[in-house]
Amino acid sequence: MKHGFVRVAAATPTGKVADCGHNSRQIIELIRQAQEAEVKVLVLPELCITGYTCSDLFFQDTIINESLSSLWDIAKVTKGKDVLCFIGLPLLYLGKLYNVAAAVQNGKVLGFVPKLHIPNYSEFYEARHFTPGPVDVQNIVVNGEEIPFGSRMIFQAAEMEDLQIAAEICEDVWVPQPPSGGHAEAGATVIVNLSASNEITGKDSYRRELVRNQSARLVAGYIYANAGEGESTTDLVFAGHNLIAENGIVLSESERFTNTMIYTEVDIYKLRSERRRMTTFKTGRETSYKRVVYSMPQIAGRDKLPVLPLTRRIDRAPFVPGAAADRKKRCDEIISIQALGLKKRLEHTRCESAVVGISGGLDSTLALLVTRKAYDMLGWNAKGIIAVTMPCFGTTDRTYQNAVTLVRELGATLREIRIEAAVMQHFKDISHDPSLQNVVYENSQARERTQILMDIANQTYGIVVGTGDLSELALGWATYNGDHMSNYAVNASIPKTLVRYLVADFADSASSSELKRVLLDILDTPVSPELLPPKDGEIAQKTEDLVGPYELHDFVLYYVMRFGFMPEKIYYLACLAFSDTYDEETIYRWLTVFYRRFFSQQFKRSCLPDGPKVGSVALSPRGDFRMPSDACVTSWLKNLEQCKMGEEE
Repeated sequence: MKHGFVRVAAATPTGKVADCGHNSRQIIELIRQAQEAEVKVLVLPELCITGYTCSDLFFQDTIINESLSSLWDIAKVTKGKDVLCFIGLPLLYLGKLYNVAAAVQNGKVLGFVPKLHIPNYSEFYEARHFTPGPVDVQNIVVNGEEIPFGSRMIFQAAEMEDLQIAAEICEDVWVPQPPSGGHAEAGATVIVNLSASNEITGKDSYRRELVRNQSARLVAGYIYANAGEGESTTDLVFAGHNLIAENGIVLSESERFTNTMIYTEVDIYKLRSERRRMTTFKTGRETSYKRVVYSMPQIAGRDKLPVLPLTRRIDRAPFVPGAAADRKKRCDEIISIQALGLKKRLEHTRCESAVVGISGGLDSTLALLVTRKAYDMLGWNAKGIIAVTMPCFGTTDRTYQNAVTLVRELGATLREIRIEAAVMQHFKDISHDPSLQNVVYENSQARERTQILMDIANQTYGIVVGTGDLSELALGWATYNGDHMSNYAVNASIPKTLVRYLVADFADSASSSELKRVLLDILDTPVSPELLPPKDGEIAQKTEDLVGPYELHDFVLYYVMRFGFMPEKIYYLACLAFSDTYDEETIYRWLTVFYRRFFSQQFKRSCLPDGPKVGSVALSPRGDFRMPSDACVTSWLKNLEQCKMGEEE
């Protein structure tokens, strides 16, 4: 519950057709299991109290009366329980029969949501028995109680106002304008669907995509519970295909032909953040909805919502596709976006060259590979790429040799310009003692390199291709007007964790064994600006020792920029994702570093060169991110400190 996570479930009871007593016992057992698993929203299939396949038995008063009586028996069992249950049954009102979802919680029937679209084609002939339900909500008397009845109804948790739940039934989601569209516009963050969708070859794929896409379109959680074994097999078979999706991602899916319960957590705050960011997502336009507020007895009265142990996977590399097949496709796509952006800039400026500073590190390697790709697209000779290596005090033989080999293998023109003498002269000019290896010592080298690149670009009628990546921009790990500046920054929206995968992708498809070898060795080289003298020939200055692990910073950057999560939530997620790598103290330390640097270094991002956006997170001041350079980090650090206070308690 804390941090916006709500555990939800979809379950399929093993029923018997027209045996309400048996079916009720199955449902009660599933409710017990759900409560034990700390589920807060449980969805059961369409007409599960009677069975969907009762056919003309729905004309019998016996089954109609018994199903209603069974519903109240089930409701009694929920007394004192938090879980909100959606249960399917037939409801007789004013002489007409409706297919409804009953919302039951804490001993009460909170409302009846009717099915609006009644299928009467192919194997379906529901119109023989059921009437489309009313859209607007009215109070009706059922079993002596006044209960809301209608489609436009949202159930809202008192303890968590962003948890707003609405229902539709089976066919409702298959039509051109599902009711859930209006539900979401009225503020529903979770949609439940009680379904009895029979199984035929290939239908599961269509059903999965339908649910996934609807959750994406609505920016909502979508819980789909389907009928399964126990339904009549006279003409149809039901497979209990249950699904839980969140904003276009299937979080959990049951194995078909097994009656099971699936559960996971929906991130309500994540959905809220997405809707807030999307100016085209309009809420509050549907004013005719009735809100039914309910309270969770086991949570009510607490000062703080309980922290829920998560069952959903927290990806420790959110910028990198998980599946190998997806990763290859995504890498090709990203490289194409980068190269096309550079291609356009080279064409537009009528350049005769592209100048790249090459160090033997990951970022400059990717920039050179992208530049070669752009040249291939243009049909230009790669000799027009001027790759400049500029050894100085911190350059190691390993990175130098890798830089030289890489340029040779890619067919670019190599220029080597040693800058020690120029930097020493600069030290003399500004009266700096070279034995004092401070920020002046380091930044002088970075600015000298940038000056050389810019001047060579002028010499050769070209532009300087930037090498810095998104992670460095977030942390401000760049020398202002040094490596911070270029004419076109191809890596500006590529985080360090993704840079590694892109270079690895090039290595996998390398045109020669030597190119593959050098790319793999670059991947194996510690990340370093190489601005301090090496020790025993090895890199002495390792970036991640100074600013922290990039995999952790990229994780934080994703959730800060993509969803605007509070620091305490990001800390919680990071502790879960990196539990086998870093202890909580280490994570807390580097999160603090991230926030301090992210705020203090905005001035560098306010004057970035142009560069292509390739993913959902970017820091361009002209596009995704506008932030005052003197914004205060106090509130974020204060929130982060609460994590440590909570641990002490």
